[in-house]
Amino acid sequence: MRRVGAALLVAALLLPALPACTAIPAEETPGGPEPSTSTAPPEPTPRDPAPSPTPETEPFRTRFAGRISTLPPSVRREMRGTTWKPGCPVPMSDLRLLRFNHWGFDGEVKRGPMVVHRDVAEDILWVFRRLFEARFPIKRVGLAREFVPEEFEPRISSRRSVTAGFNCRPVITPHGPVDRFSQHAYGLAIDINPVQNPYVTADGFVRNRMARPYVDRSKDLPGMIREGGVVVRAFDAIGWAWGGRWSGGKDYMHFSLLGR
Repeated sequence: MRRVGAALLVAALLLPALPACTAIPAEETPGGPEPSTSTAPPEPTPRDPAPSPTPETEPFRTRFAGRISTLPPSVRREMRGTTWKPGCPVPMSDLRLLRFNHWGFDGEVKRGPMVVHRDVAEDILWVFRRLFEARFPIKRVGLAREFVPEEFEPRISSRRSVTAGFNCRPVITPHGPVDRFSQHAYGLAIDINPVQNPYVTADGFVRNRMARPYVDRSKDLPGMIREGGVVVRAFDAIGWAWGGRWSGGKDYMHFSLLGR
């Protein structure tokens, strides 16, 4: 303590004569090196350890984090005229934006947005917490794209596998759209890893060629949803139904409140 006091006294006496040292914060001088005109930084001391990662970064990297909000103006602008249009069965005010962490296919924690109906937002956030805790991999979480019926193609080759919720569009089968609103148009349905969990017709037809390796549901590949697995159990717990249980064609990606 005496040496610390002496160092402080010397620093106080030299301070008027050494204006260049005034950039050194006062709390760093006790126990540190003597003031110097050298431009080299002082060597670290036990009182001045090297910086370490802050605790604030840990929850994002290793723990689930999610939140619910009303649609911000930027999202409203992005959706208006594309995934939401006048005549859609729900107003934008009934929708909520979710942002949450999920595990990617590369084993890293990602974060993405999803829009759902406000009445189911809490339940859906709970489901994705369960999937995160089980380290179920999701390729990507994002906002849906506009569906244009006139641009429907009977065959596609797409690796785009986006997990999404709300989209004001009709029901889409592997053979084309149907003339009624999908449950996605109400914010009451979610598709998870569409490439890894395709819609397969009763005769085995799959529209996306990139999804063919996943038609055999006895396989256990990353991102696949299986009966009895964590994804199905989590949605069962909130009362949602899985398209993989439909009779006839199976929509393995699809979960909805009303089972449609």
